[in-house]
Amino acid sequence: MSSPLPSRPGAPASSSVRWTVCALLFFATTFNYMDRQVISYLKEFFCTPAAQGGFGWTNTDFSNLTSAFTAFYAGMTIIAGLVIDKIGTKLGLAISLVIWSVFGALNAFAGRMVLMHVAVRSAFGVGEAGNFPASIKTVAEWFPKRERALATALFNSGSNFGAMVAALFVPWCMIHYGDQKGWKMAFIYTGAVGLLWLIFWFWLYEPPHKHKGLSQAEHDLIHADDETALDRTDEDKAKVSWLSLFGYRQTLAFVAGKFMTDGVWWFYLFWLPDYLKKQFGMTKHEVMLPTFIVYGVAIIGSVFGGSIPMALIKRGMQVYQARMLAMLLIACFPLTVLSTQYFGNISRFGSNASILAVAVICIGAAAHQAWSANLFTTVSDMFPKKAVGSVTGIGTAAGGIGGVIVQQLAGYLTDLFKAHPQTAYLIMFVVCALSYLIAWTIMKILVPRHKPITDL
Repeated sequence: MSSPLPSRPGAPASSSVRWTVCALLFFATTFNYMDRQVISYLKEFFCTPAAQGGFGWTNTDFSNLTSAFTAFYAGMTIIAGLVIDKIGTKLGLAISLVIWSVFGALNAFAGRMVLMHVAVRSAFGVGEAGNFPASIKTVAEWFPKRERALATALFNSGSNFGAMVAALFVPWCMIHYGDQKGWKMAFIYTGAVGLLWLIFWFWLYEPPHKHKGLSQAEHDLIHADDETALDRTDEDKAKVSWLSLFGYRQTLAFVAGKFMTDGVWWFYLFWLPDYLKKQFGMTKHEVMLPTFIVYGVAIIGSVFGGSIPMALIKRGMQVYQARMLAMLLIACFPLTVLSTQYFGNISRFGSNASILAVAVICIGAAAHQAWSANLFTTVSDMFPKKAVGSVTGIGTAAGGIGGVIVQQLAGYLTDLFKAHPQTAYLIMFVVCALSYLIAWTIMKILVPRHKPITDL
């Protein structure tokens, strides 16, 4: 329990500002993933032979594009986390959004060359790198530990909502404007709309120690379960040694969790439309509904996964123990993805095969988002608030590296088994199914019991 805090002169009697902050993070993440997801719905056009009006790219060309974005995203998250810990979340998240929105729109002017798209998309990744370090740090500053998994789940569900919007909007652009203009307008519109968020961010957001609308009661609630003196201060200007963070097993546990599982989500984001087309012969318009459903179900998984630790904590379980138990339960659900290709066999299940396969993928996607909401929150469980951005950046970088490996594997396998794409995707779904239990085991070995960092 926190020590007594000074009163806040002029503060309102009651408030719920933290949930307004959570809503702002939700929309930032929505725009983040909407811009990111555009590329997956343009894959078919990019890989259509030039003689038929496309760009003539190979699957490997496409995987190189998404991998380059992921690599720059991964590398920059480390720097973004450090910068955000230094300049604060308000300015840090705003700068990130401006960069990714501008370069997202500039993809429309990259032409047909793979190299030009790689260059622009890499710069786009530099901007997107700041979203999660800033958002996780904001949650740590604005929410008590028992509410952080739920708050993270709620804002992180914006990643699914953004993917859902892209699933409808990008095909609409291709239909409305035609392929030759539609791909450009998809990039321009999605890049431009995110800039509107800045108006609300600068109007509504201030850190807790500056926010005039924050009541004393809510201020006390935010700090109710802080464990260290560093966490009980509203503003901590002490510097964190980035290299020293690698000396903590808690950092390595978070890195392992992100490295092993982030690539699964990248696979769902960038390769699900391609899977539906090759496995079931769906057109670029027919994939809209099933991908929309997958990301919609993932929202439910995110919110439900964030609520599990709260229920366990109310039963008397310690925060970190509740978090790890929830993650173990969640890690079992992706095992169902092992059956995707069995249920997706058209000769066995006929027209129901695509429905059954999508249903299984829905379970995997929902489980990932539930896992992610809790995994992110382990950082603020173990580290003081001043280090949350840096540790999140390090872990997200590791997740990006895992994402590069998974995407390169997907590109290699789909080209290798071009005549039998079912084999390529069978291998990929095995990877998706097993990653979480392996990650949980490594994390538990590294940090067998809760031990918050107090010497930074």
